Amino acid sequence: MRLPISSSVVIRLTLALVVVIGSAVLLSSSDKPALTAGDKAYYAEQNLVNFVRPGLVLKILSAEIGADGAIKTRFKLTDPKDLPLDREGITTPGAVSVRTIAAYIPKGQTQYVSYITRSVSSTLTKITATQATSDSGGTFSKVGEGEYVYTFATKAPAGFDRTVTHSIGIWASRDLSEFELDQLGNYAAAVYTFVPDGSKVTVTRDVVRTQSCNKCHDPLSAHDERKTMELCILCHTPQTTDPDTGNTVDMPVMTHKIHMGNQLPSVKAGRPYQIIGRNMTVADFSTVAFPADPRNCTFCHEQNTGAAQANAYLRPNQAACGACHDNANFKTGENHANGIPVASDRECANCHLPQGELEFDASILGAHTIQRFSRSLPGTVFEILKVDDGVGGKKPTVTFTIKDKSGKPILPSEMTRLGLVLAGPTTDYPSYVTEDALKAACGSDGRCLWTFQNPLPAKAWGTYTVGIEGYRNQTLMAGTPQAVTVRDAGANKTFDFSVDGSKVAARRQIVSLAKCNNCHSSLSLHGDNRNTIEQCVLCHNPNQTDASNRPAGQQPSETIDLRYMIHKIHTGEEIGQPYIIYGRGGSVNDFSEVRFPGDRRNCAECHVNGSEQLPMKDSLLEVNNPRGLLNPMGPATAACLGCHTSVNAASHALANTTRLGESCAACHSTSNEFGVPKVHAR
Repeated sequence: MRLPISSSVVIRLTLALVVVIGSAVLLSSSDKPALTAGDKAYYAEQNLVNFVRPGLVLKILSAEIGADGAIKTRFKLTDPKDLPLDREGITTPGAVSVRTIAAYIPKGQTQYVSYITRSVSSTLTKITATQATSDSGGTFSKVGEGEYVYTFATKAPAGFDRTVTHSIGIWASRDLSEFELDQLGNYAAAVYTFVPDGSKVTVTRDVVRTQSCNKCHDPLSAHDERKTMELCILCHTPQTTDPDTGNTVDMPVMTHKIHMGNQLPSVKAGRPYQIIGRNMTVADFSTVAFPADPRNCTFCHEQNTGAAQANAYLRPNQAACGACHDNANFKTGENHANGIPVASDRECANCHLPQGELEFDASILGAHTIQRFSRSLPGTVFEILKVDDGVGGKKPTVTFTIKDKSGKPILPSEMTRLGLVLAGPTTDYPSYVTEDALKAACGSDGRCLWTFQNPLPAKAWGTYTVGIEGYRNQTLMAGTPQAVTVRDAGANKTFDFSVDGSKVAARRQIVSLAKCNNCHSSLSLHGDNRNTIEQCVLCHNPNQTDASNRPAGQQPSETIDLRYMIHKIHTGEEIGQPYIIYGRGGSVNDFSEVRFPGDRRNCAECHVNGSEQLPMKDSLLEVNNPRGLLNPMGPATAACLGCHTSVNAASHALANTTRLGESCAACHSTSNEFGVPKVHAR
């Protein structure tokens, strides 16, 4: 794809090229920056990319605070190939906007305090609040190619402590809009930590690493340029408050509250959790549904990232704990354990040890233990060993085992629920059969047999799949007031078998459970019965809808084809229209307010093996879509319209579908002008 270049840009390129040639650093095509198919610049004209070298690298080289409190920092700007960049964009393409902050950790404390603050008054509450902010009015001095010294306008106050940890944060953005090469890589941030008296840094704030956030956020980004936790914590300090709502934006408090979202006691009581930003922009986090379980502290506080204070969640304090448990009044004891008031954070650890002797107790780990992961559960382990009589017209017999995690056999009759699901062919499951197998017969060797009551179709062909699901109810903390019944569910297992003597061919793999669990931690649905993608696709097939569960007055039904449903769910609040699925027991599942934390253009965040690419296989079925704009939808159309929900998109798909099928690949195959990777590039 050629990017249009205006005459002014041509002149600019020519002038800049003279400068570059004069400096004897003209780039060759082999110097092309390392771009991926997910970058828009990847598809730009190579000569333009070679010259502009999109991307930005920022390095802070040093920092100092003089005796008079003057704060200075030296930094370097380069492109990804280490070519120095001109901050003003005169001798190299693209001006670079640079902003700075300076903060310190007071002796005996754990969080930063910013030297640079502002007073902000609310037009709503008439309250004035203090907020950490970036420096303004300082001076830049060029000291080398791409190297600058910034002298802050703000000075450290007289008598500031030269013996404590200080940090300088810089964030920058490179403006390549005139070359139409704007991309995520044109932002950069860096933090430099030092002690002004020259001694070694021994105190840091390093609780959660950016890589942990990016499991979901792809990438973490706030206020456009700010994309790292080490930078965020320099502003999001206890001193910073939103005057419009009175809510602190201190990082541990704000982050805990955002990720609790609709589970916050205050939100359940009817009070929204909001932060009001610049230009009175309201950020309402009351509908956030954290995709993992918020009791799983180590999902964010990961223990394998090298964070110096990765175990900080084991040190309780009123601010962090009260962020999630925001109906607790620690001063009065209201909604606190046994109504006990707390005078200071020093008292918290008296009861809330890191770990107690019991699995469910008042310790940090005990209070956050998720019941279905309790180590006292015996466990449920399924295996499917073989399928007999798996041919057209016959009733297949499945041989399987159920054991606990110690290897002890479990009889089907001991299970609370045990289901076997049969579907085929694997080219694209058209339908499924599920049967209750609680009465399956077992031998002394622990092998159990179940013969389906429903025979295979007489003309069955190809490969069929049988899956197993179920759980045992177990009582945890039996005999105590905290006794609770938990479903001890087994991980689904599936087994493929040929019904006509042809080679066994598994269903195509579209996504991986591991990628789902980057956000969901431990994906489990339908009362813990279904927990693998291979099991989900048996039922969520192209012909399946919620018709059997949807009230008569809410017809027509909604498709629950997996590709369409998952795309719709993850598009969430951006759909602009209701997306509601009715489930068993009268459950109403409204996904219209889902906030996907990542970037849906990054198809590889969920897909594997390029499965999002066109063309699709010719053998895929059309999708039954009674409630949609198109019914039925072609398989490629179903995938695309899950995200692209407009009438224009549906009309485009319809116009490119004939009695011969979809022609999507004519334009959208990988090698074509509007290939899927290109149109989703960021």
